[in-house]
Amino acid sequence: MYTTVNDVEVYYEIYGEGTPILMLHGFSPDMELMKGCMEPFFQKTRRSYKRIYIDLPGMGKSKQFAHLNNTDDLMEVVIGFIEKEMQNEPFLIAGESYGGYLARGAIAKNRFPILGAFFICPVINANHDQRTLPVKNIAERDECFFKKLSSNIQKEFENNCVVLNELTFNRWTEEVVAGMKRGDVAFLQKIAGNYAFSNWFEEPQFNNPAVFLLGRQDDVVGYQDALDLKENFPSASFAILSGAGHNLQIERPVLFNAYLTDWLNRCEQNK
Repeated sequence: MYTTVNDVEVYYEIYGEGTPILMLHGFSPDMELMKGCMEPFFQKTRRSYKRIYIDLPGMGKSKQFAHLNNTDDLMEVVIGFIEKEMQNEPFLIAGESYGGYLARGAIAKNRFPILGAFFICPVINANHDQRTLPVKNIAERDECFFKKLSSNIQKEFENNCVVLNELTFNRWTEEVVAGMKRGDVAFLQKIAGNYAFSNWFEEPQFNNPAVFLLGRQDDVVGYQDALDLKENFPSASFAILSGAGHNLQIERPVLFNAYLTDWLNRCEQNK
């Protein structure tokens, strides 16, 4: 379904009933990234939540976004969506990579009753040259499967994932790559040139339950910079998962689900 926010036709989908959770995907893919790691979990174990997935402007099925110029503009669309669709109802927020950056921005605005925050490989420093990154290395490789792929696909897979097996490949292809192919390349290039907020808000002091899931092999956003936020998120778990890169939710699904379970338990107790 669509809703109009700041003249953008924002596409979103809702599953379930109960406490709302706003899901924000990363830069270039679409909502399928978040649906892929969240829906199997919620449909199986936690049905008492209303999961709200949106396609950020320029990604997925959202329309009429050409007038947006930078991340500030995308942040205003997210804020407008929250104001229009949440209507002051308390909610949880989950963001992956760039979606985590936007989630932090929403928290910093201090205008919304956010009950908890779940960050998956979040962008901490928007400027790439300011990020503390680990050396790229492969954690696991299924040689029999890997050799079945064409050389071009092998290179792309290896550049984007650190667990190189059939399960990871299939999920990465369906949940990440497919969404990237639906993005508006020219628009995304424009936003990539204005990727950081023009003025970062004062770092939020967020006392409700939070989780920062970080990949030790994540050479896109890294893991060390997130630890600088531990005093601002005193009720947060910071988990550095070995054998995980920037697609942590795909590469370490058992631990991903375990931390998601713990976070929801803490949010429920906190209420």
